[in-house]
Amino acid sequence: MRFTPQFLDELRARLSVSEVVGKRVKLKKAGREWKGLSPFQQEKTPSFYVNDQKGFYHDFSSGKHGDIITFVMETDGLPFAEAVERLANMAGLPLPAVTPDAARHEQRRKSLHDVMDLAAKFFAETLASRLGAKARGYLADRAISPATQLQFRLGYAPPDRFALKEHLGKLGVSVDDMVETGLLIGGDDIPVPYDRFRDRVMFPITDLRGRVIAFGGRALEKDVPAKYLNSPETPLFHKGDNLYNHQTARKATHDGSALIVVEGYVDVIAMVTAGFAGAVAPLGTALTESQLALLWKMADEPILCFDGDRAGQKAAYRAADLALPFLAPGKSLRFALLPEGQDPDDLVRSGGRGAIEEVIGAARPLADMIWSRELEGGNFATPERRAALEARIKELTNGIRDEVVRRYYRDEFVERLQRTFAPEGGRGFGGRGNFRSGGGRPFQPRAGGSANRFGGQGFGGLGFGGGRRGAPGPAPLPSGPYQAASPQLASSPIMKGQRSAMSRREALILQCLINHPWLLHEHLEEVAALELAHPEAHKLRAGIIAAFANDHHHLPEPGELAEKMRSDLDRGGFSQALQRVENGITTQAVWGAREGAARDDVLATWHQLVVLHRQWHSLLRELKDAELALGEDPSEANLAWLRDVKARMAEVDGTEALIEGFGELSGRLQKSV
Repeated sequence: MRFTPQFLDELRARLSVSEVVGKRVKLKKAGREWKGLSPFQQEKTPSFYVNDQKGFYHDFSSGKHGDIITFVMETDGLPFAEAVERLANMAGLPLPAVTPDAARHEQRRKSLHDVMDLAAKFFAETLASRLGAKARGYLADRAISPATQLQFRLGYAPPDRFALKEHLGKLGVSVDDMVETGLLIGGDDIPVPYDRFRDRVMFPITDLRGRVIAFGGRALEKDVPAKYLNSPETPLFHKGDNLYNHQTARKATHDGSALIVVEGYVDVIAMVTAGFAGAVAPLGTALTESQLALLWKMADEPILCFDGDRAGQKAAYRAADLALPFLAPGKSLRFALLPEGQDPDDLVRSGGRGAIEEVIGAARPLADMIWSRELEGGNFATPERRAALEARIKELTNGIRDEVVRRYYRDEFVERLQRTFAPEGGRGFGGRGNFRSGGGRPFQPRAGGSANRFGGQGFGGLGFGGGRRGAPGPAPLPSGPYQAASPQLASSPIMKGQRSAMSRREALILQCLINHPWLLHEHLEEVAALELAHPEAHKLRAGIIAAFANDHHHLPEPGELAEKMRSDLDRGGFSQALQRVENGITTQAVWGAREGAARDDVLATWHQLVVLHRQWHSLLRELKDAELALGEDPSEANLAWLRDVKARMAEVDGTEALIEGFGELSGRLQKSV
């Protein structure tokens, strides 16, 4: 990295912490320090302090601590390099160039960025003009509002072969620059270069700084050879190294949104409009290694959302094969298949956010994709065919470069093979992946329907989960090509797969509200603002708030209100969700969340739960930033930062046990005796 310690020290010397922080936080002088409300979480009493002499800030409410660089990284969701560049610009400190050639190259890129920005403005103005009526009609049919068009800087390229060329020429842009940026088609065999994009809705593609680097164009006529046309490779644009909506999605995932990969521009826009700001798309190609690396910088387990048809399934398999060698501890993919015949845009328009949440909530792990593909349509009635399956799976797992992940995948697939092909009464596969003789009974493959250790079921309707060793298997299926024994079984939740479990903390928060709805009298805004990771928790919270709004005026008694709350939730279709909340609570020692708890115990438990929940989400975001900073600059300071974050996460885990200590007023001591 070109930022030397001397440069960073000078940057810190030029900008005081209060100057940088003061642009985000209203600070008041407090002795030698400054104080204000935390920018990281809501609070009424200031607990955020800035010390210019020592050059750091500290937030007592969230535990966050750092200098001006970490503050910009934390609040704006920027990597280390971009945070430094932003601060250098604020300080008027020129960035060091690596070589004179690099400086000249950077200046050339800036001029090309200017050309692309002028083109984006031309397309946007044309969309708004009389010529853009047809394009506006297309966007209206896709439910893309004028506000959304402005948000994504959408435009329209007119049918004229020289419209953009003549417009940019009047602004002093050379033909060579237009050709170099891919806006014109030129070459030795083309004496007069002409516009690449004609009669198309235009989708600007930006880099991480929001600068336009390329365009995607959607044809409005049906007989055009290419429905979508992208910019070619240019000095600014390498399609395999970029993602559509990358800049916005990076900030959204930093703030806690899920990272969802869809297939096209309109799909991304539909997802963002529905509230999924962390949506991105590849640029006219299948997912590449570079794009996979970009995804993993934003999230540990991006969700790849494909169409539910055969082509979508094949795309999912390709992505799984691509990712398999690069898996690392904590780094993987999940896969969500849409209802057949619908893309995200269709689903959003027909079912809204809830329909997307259903699909995302049922996303399956990468291991399921590999397992599904290998068993799909296969006939494993003979030992030779089963041996071939085992050999293929062994070859796939051997391709995983990380030793630890490779070992876990081997164990996982040995377990799945054992559960699927174990003969009745026999031992099936041994620990080394070899078939062993059973008790002389004929071979019958088993369908493993219970959840595997990766949190999912078998994929694609096959139902071959990889449950725990020793778990009883369901009734065997007939030998031969594997299929569900009946239409009812094929459509059952077991065969479709279940969502991952709700976290204990989120389950406790919801149980508090269900058993003590009076909390919403004073904490309604707090409840509505809580970040909940599990989709079902979102829905149940909405149901709780709706039930409370209907009943709290008529049922003043707490016990009566709680009973009515459960009744309303049952009638609203939340019976299974309530059961999963109970299942998510692994101990009964949290007295304050239980029915009949004393008011003071409930309030103490609620306060502790909310504080820990906010701290945990804040630490998760800080952990991502620390890992990103260490990747950008592997310095001792960044390594120490990462270790500090992990230590504070461990402290939160330990502190969470204190919740179980509340409850003396509710009779905890007497009940223990």
